[in-house]
Amino acid sequence: MTDTSHDMSGLPPLEQRPVTMLAAAPCHLGEGPTYDPASGTAWWFDILGRRLHEADLSRGSVRVHDLPVMASALAWLEDGRQLLVAEDGLHLRNPGTGVLERRHAVPPKEVPFRSNDARVHPSGTLWFSTMGRKAEAGQAVIWALHGGRIERLFGGITIPNAICFSPDGATGYFSDTRQNTLMRVVLDPASGLPAGEPTLLLHHEGPGGLDGAVTDAEGTIWCAFWGAGCVAAIGTDGRMLRRIAVPARQPSCPVFVGPDFRQMLVTSAFEGMDEAARAGDPHHGRTFLIDLGVAGKAEPRARLEA
Repeated sequence: MTDTSHDMSGLPPLEQRPVTMLAAAPCHLGEGPTYDPASGTAWWFDILGRRLHEADLSRGSVRVHDLPVMASALAWLEDGRQLLVAEDGLHLRNPGTGVLERRHAVPPKEVPFRSNDARVHPSGTLWFSTMGRKAEAGQAVIWALHGGRIERLFGGITIPNAICFSPDGATGYFSDTRQNTLMRVVLDPASGLPAGEPTLLLHHEGPGGLDGAVTDAEGTIWCAFWGAGCVAAIGTDGRMLRRIAVPARQPSCPVFVGPDFRQMLVTSAFEGMDEAARAGDPHHGRTFLIDLGVAGKAEPRARLEA
């Protein structure tokens, strides 16, 4: 493992940007935001609450869909259906009716597990992750749905997060929030599959944990820092470039939204917070729109088959 990490003692200043709160109801564990530019809707999950949120960003209205399973991420297919990443595998979802159909099961693990972070590679290959329900050490796995089959990519992780890709598809990233490490791996741009072993890009020793992430149009990594109330821009050399304040202590995942992809939607959570902690963090679990002023990009559509 090649160590190219940097000293994080000199953090960038915490910037304040205009923020709008989207949903009134807080999420126990908000995660997996995505955006559909065709309809102008954003979607995210409350994993532990078994709910899927749908927001019409032009109106600011939010609908909540109850789910029969714990799900954590969503990808769009070319035919307009959704592909949900859930505790028991991958489900097709009809967005009009809400009907679920399990398409792929995930191989069983030694401990009870659930799904966590996921994102679609520019090729259409879906990377997604599973982890122990009690975050058991080393029990998390990152998988790929490629060519109609599920392949195991990386194991030995505890809390898998920050799955994202360079705009050209030649580099993949992922984190272990427990270890506070951000990894990078060379990919085959045509398949979205690894072409080498992961190397260490960043070992974060400052406040917060490396949680969900997304890349902007230039390839900069924007990562939510769980416990530190911010999202941060991380360069491809592993240096932290900017920090943007989020009005909740436990932001979990960002995604670019809006007609020009210059806003960022950020989910958060109150998981693990007692009554006193929630009182001290009044916007816990809320979902935010930040006027970032940085150009993002659309999320690719997933491919079910080769």
